[in-house]
Amino acid sequence: MNYFETDLTKLHNQLVNKEITSVELTEQTIANIKATEPKVDAFITIAEEEALAQAKAVDEQGIDPNSLFSGIPVAIKDNILTKDILTTAGSKMLHNFKPIFDATVVEKLNNAGAIMVGKANMDEFAMGSTSKNSYFKMTKNAWDQTKVPGGSSGGSAAAVAAGEVLASLGTDTGGSVRQPAGFNGIVGFKPTYGRVSRWGVIAFASSLDQVGHLTRTVRDNAAMLNVLAGADHRDQTTSTREVPDFTANLNGDIKGMKIALPKEYLGEGVSAGVRETILAAAKQFEALGATVEEVSLPHSKYGVAAYYIIGSAEASSNLQRFDGIRYGFRAEDVKNLNDLYIKTRSQGFGDEVKRRIMLGTFSLSAGAYDAFFKKAAQIRTLLIQDFDNVFKDYDLIIGPSAPSVAFGMDFTPEDPAELYMYDVLTIPSNFAGLPAISINAGFSEGLPVGLHIIGKAFDEDTVYRAAYAFEQETQLFKQVPNLGGND
Repeated sequence: MNYFETDLTKLHNQLVNKEITSVELTEQTIANIKATEPKVDAFITIAEEEALAQAKAVDEQGIDPNSLFSGIPVAIKDNILTKDILTTAGSKMLHNFKPIFDATVVEKLNNAGAIMVGKANMDEFAMGSTSKNSYFKMTKNAWDQTKVPGGSSGGSAAAVAAGEVLASLGTDTGGSVRQPAGFNGIVGFKPTYGRVSRWGVIAFASSLDQVGHLTRTVRDNAAMLNVLAGADHRDQTTSTREVPDFTANLNGDIKGMKIALPKEYLGEGVSAGVRETILAAAKQFEALGATVEEVSLPHSKYGVAAYYIIGSAEASSNLQRFDGIRYGFRAEDVKNLNDLYIKTRSQGFGDEVKRRIMLGTFSLSAGAYDAFFKKAAQIRTLLIQDFDNVFKDYDLIIGPSAPSVAFGMDFTPEDPAELYMYDVLTIPSNFAGLPAISINAGFSEGLPVGLHIIGKAFDEDTVYRAAYAFEQETQLFKQVPNLGGND
């Protein structure tokens, strides 16, 4: 099975018409993963036995003609709980953790007949922009294995971009689906906060975390949101709004659409190649009948600083549960309970996780709360107001998904905060809880450039419409990596 030459609809029709069975498809997918993995290292766990059992059950029951995902193999990011299958969050702390239940999004995919073939590598506890922070391995970019795949959903992105699977689940706290989608030239979507349940997702920062998903095409991506979206009584932050068919209006018509291009999104720090590619994309939208105008989001420059205070503060609270008592890693040769806590957390967490826990704990301390956490919360409000002001007059906001194309695996800045700036363009939409997508806008330095499209709350439909129109006009999704670094 060559996933570069098919899509969800074509594959679904083959399954329905019995041209291929789910077991055959799953066997071919796993064989392809095993052949490709030495190059990209996208997976922590390949669930071969479980996947084949699932596929056999789907075949015996019969492919559901009304479910596009019936019999289709998918990958799941390793911080999303999968019953009885190793779920590590990329951390030594959970190196042996097998959950006793599935996350809601996994349940929904199971109910749709999808086959879970493995758990994708990630930055530890979703903290990072490179996927180099994983305890287990370093995932490589599908286009050039000397480059990073982005993060924290780097494994989920690389698995799709390398043709190992057609679709994958990721999570997005500050851009962790969209930035790696941009680096790998695929489609990565973060829905409106509350559109998709977070129940069963290992928490990083609960007011920012969202489950997102990655595919090769916009239509496949919209079809996946049809499965994932909806209220969940176990997650009271989910919306009870009716879920539309997100594929219904993918017709390529965006005439009359008003699109904003913030000057801050093409300013200092954005590479010349990325800037040129995004400006060319803006011209493409105009050629399709949309209006593109420059606007200002003046508080965007404070987003990264505010994010790493709020996100780290929430992380310091959420990660208290990893104490060596109930599950996961436990330090040995301890003298007392306090010693157990200290040694377990010192040995079980990696440097980046410990860095953010310390930053978050400090920000919440009595002496620092007003100066740091409270100020960051006020900046978050200003960012939301900036979006509200622009969306009074515009349907969408566009910009780059990242300031540059994927950088080298050997890039190690003296100041870790340098890497934080790779989220500068995606963080604001997490603060505002807005839907946003990254699609391939073209190439610079031989690597994909991500086009970031942000919509109004619960207006995923418009985001998809614009992304689909651009994709169909440019046909960039047909350009695929050869996994040799000479694409």
